[in-house]
Amino acid sequence: MSDNLPENWVTRTSKSTGKTYYFNLQTNESQWDKPGDGGEEGKVKASHLLVKHNESRRPSSWRQDQITRTKNEALEILEGYIKQIQSGASTFAELAETESDCSSAKRGGDLGWFGHGQMQKPFEDATYALNVGEMSGVVYTDSGIHIILRTG
Repeated sequence: MSDNLPENWVTRTSKSTGKTYYFNLQTNESQWDKPGDGGEEGKVKASHLLVKHNESRRPSSWRQDQITRTKNEALEILEGYIKQIQSGASTFAELAETESDCSSAKRGGDLGWFGHGQMQKPFEDATYALNVGEMSGVVYTDSGIHIILRTG
């Protein structure tokens, strides 16, 4: 059943709905859409976790009206999230949903499909450099500091 799936992806069946979903054995991420499907030629799909700081382009979020943490404090927080994900203590989507300063948090950080020129250049470059199922290191943009998980 795992035919033509990217590396580390398998199909599973939801116990609650009986629907087939896709699970990444390396990252513990799950999604309803088949990895690699649905994208237009040249586009990528990604999720991210954003930590804003007081130098961010818009230092406020759904979580906090005014963000006062420094860039270094934001980096320390994000590095802690990376350790939690790598250790298996939390999944990327779980942390993005509760900790990301982006409104995509309600979708576990999912940004959907995007192409060249649709995201800030450092974010775009980092996403296109990843393989499907691979997580980035720290990525700096005008919005704040991110980690990115390429999902398609």
